[in-house]
Amino acid sequence: QLQLVESGGGLVQPGGSLRLSCAASGFSLYYLATGWFRQAPGKEREGVSCISSSGGSTNYADSVKGRFTDSRDNAKNTVYLQMNSLKPEDTAVYYCAAYRSRWCPSRFGSDVAYWGRGTQVTVSS
Repeated sequence: QLQLVESGGGLVQPGGSLRLSCAASGFSLYYLATGWFRQAPGKEREGVSCISSSGGSTNYADSVKGRFTDSRDNAKNTVYLQMNSLKPEDTAVYYCAAYRSRWCPSRFGSDVAYWGRGTQVTVSS
């Protein structure tokens, strides 16, 4: 079964940190760029970050630059999103995705091959 499974979400206070993980099964992420997305209640899904298949290139949404770090461990077939200095507006369901290319697209979300089911992140005091 081909799937992406996210983990690591939860409740955190403003200013806190979380690390999300996304493990692939049934296929290899080795040759695929991957990305993180989020969807807050009542809002459209938005792109958060992208990392190339080698990990040598990353892109971030302006809203998370300097606070979030996208990384990957191809040996473990897993990608990560380190989230620091979290704000209440970061509250959302976070999804990982695998693209059909080694490289991040010019626009988040174009040419996605696989989607995860999401993990909830809530930032609140």
